[in-house]
Amino acid sequence: MAKLGIMLVILVLGAAILSPVIMAFEPEPIPGDFSFMYGHTHIAVPVLWSLCASGVLALFYAFMKR
Repeated sequence: MAKLGIMLVILVLGAAILSPVIMAFEPEPIPGDFSFMYGHTHIAVPVLWSLCASGVLALFYAFMKR
């Protein structure tokens, strides 16, 4: 159960930390991403891209843990 908790924390925190990095690459929007207006600036938050990247980090952690 502890391994699942650690993987979940890596997944969520990794997505939050990697989101600005992925936003810099300006990927194409996919379903699940959201966007909003801040003043006159359009901001697109790549939620699924970030979750995929942090999922890779979680799998890397699980692989290296063995």
